[in-house]
Amino acid sequence: HMHGFSSHTLSFWNDKGERVWAKWHLKTNQGIKNVTDAEAASLPSFGAQQDLVDAIDNGDYPSWSVKVQIMTEAEAKNYHINPFDLTKIWPHSDFPLIEIGQLELNRNVENYFAETEQVAFAPNNLVPGIGVSPDRMLQARLLAYQDAHRYRVGANVNQIPVNAPRCPVNHYQRDGAMAGMCPAHGGGNNQGSGVNFYPNDQAAATPDPQAAAPAMPVEADAWIKPHDTAEYDHYSQAGDLYRLMSDGQKDALTATIAGGLVHASASAQERMLAQIAQADADYADRVKQAMANIS
Repeated sequence: HMHGFSSHTLSFWNDKGERVWAKWHLKTNQGIKNVTDAEAASLPSFGAQQDLVDAIDNGDYPSWSVKVQIMTEAEAKNYHINPFDLTKIWPHSDFPLIEIGQLELNRNVENYFAETEQVAFAPNNLVPGIGVSPDRMLQARLLAYQDAHRYRVGANVNQIPVNAPRCPVNHYQRDGAMAGMCPAHGGGNNQGSGVNFYPNDQAAATPDPQAAAPAMPVEADAWIKPHDTAEYDHYSQAGDLYRLMSDGQKDALTATIAGGLVHASASAQERMLAQIAQADADYADRVKQAMANIS
């Protein structure tokens, strides 16, 4: 009962080397449902998870409409918002949502360890045609996630069935601790005794230029007009979101914030309320009142 978002800016590119920037949205088809802190405290720790498991077991498969926003490189260069800023959205009035498909959860895991604990999601597991962007937080995650997975699961994390690609793999990254996919034991192709380096003279796999993304400088300044720090607006979008909420949603939000903030020092509370007030004065007033109600 909640939406999902890529948050990061990714990209699409074609065989002509043309690229556009994209943000992904997954809109729930079940409708939004929230719980307050008080309601959450009365639920068993597995309550929300159990609801999902039961729905799938009963054939009531949850689904999401997959939509994207598209921005050309030329539009990004001159847009007033840094399109690679993780903390900013792209206004739908400028970049409307385009529906491209559906995501459905229609099977529960059979072995929790094998299918959940060993899962290694990583933002650089991409198919040709979908790429990354100069988003600095994304660039950090491209390294950090895979690095953490190799430490947590092992060097051959991508050979574990739940992480392995469905298509044939022909590259030179293989062997090492816990190497699987041995043909002699019924596993997939681990390229046998072929060479594990490139270039070579064995007529082995060669890079496919059609699978290579267009060159991309990672510095955002190569893609957008320079922004002075004073130009950055950190509050308008937060205020706009707050003003879209109903009174009930505002009360739930501010009560949740107050529940944590009330335990901070007076100076920290003052600074936090000053930040919130720059988004919306009523927002700060409600948080302050909610803290007073707690104390």
